[in-house]
Formats: sequence, structure tokens, C-alpha cells
Amino acid sequence: MSEVVLTGARLLNGVTAGVYIAFLVAFMPALHGQPDDVYARVVNRLNVVIVNPVFLAFFLGAPLLALMLLGWHRSPLAITAACLAVAAVVITFAANLPLNDALANGGSVSSFERPWLIFHTLRTLAATGAFVLLSLPGAVTRISG
Repeated sequence: MSEVVLTGARLLNGVTAGVYIAFLVAFMPALHGQPDDVYARVVNRLNVVIVNPVFLAFFLGAPLLALMLLGWHRSPLAITAACLAVAAVVITFAANLPLNDALANGGSVSSFERPWLIFHTLRTLAATGAFVLLSLPGAVTRISG
């Protein structure tokens, strides 16, 4: 059972990190420099469309499976990976979603873009770190006893 959870944790954390990376290196740079009304409309639409069952399964499943893995493996790598996976979700709820809401409610692009990218970079690093650590052989050290 732990191998299924480990495989799922790797998959979900990897895909989530990949989505974040795509936003960081492609979507947001493509929007930068667009007129504010275009930028805001596209970001607001992305924020609506991304809240779907498939994305939510990856987004919430990634930290859940990383935490579940700790029932079988409590290596420092697994613990750190679980903390990073949870951190990505916490950053989203604490920083990115409030910024999204502010933009959707008429906030300015100039007060949205820089802080959103800073927090998005942090959650991208956290999600990517979780995936990398879960992919290392030392992440699956068995609990003795």
C-alpha cells in the first residue's frame, strides 16, 4: 500500500509543480505588458476555469498523499516533502487567492502582479521541492518497529 501512496504522491506533486512552472515561465510572462484590462480579464478567467475537479484532485491530493506517506515512511526527506507540499497549499490560500479576489473585485494589475508572482514563485519552489524529495530513494526509508 505504501508504494501506491508513494507513486500517487510523486505523480500528484509532480503534476502540480508542473502546472505552477507553466504559469511561472509561460502564462504570466505572456500576460506581462498586455493592457491592464486584457491582463485582468485573462487572469480572472484562468482563476475561474482552474477551479475544477481534476485540478482540485491534484492540488489537494498532492499534500494529502505526501502526508499519508508519513504513515509508512518518516525519513527526513519524506517529512520535508510533506511540509513543502502543505506549504504550497498554505501559500495559495494565504496569499495568492486573496490577491486573485482583489483583482477580480476591481483591484489594479500594478498592485497584483508583483506580489502574486513572488508568492507564486514560492509555492512553485515548494511544490517542486516536494516532488524532487519524494523522487529521491531516501524518501522511502521504512519506519522501524
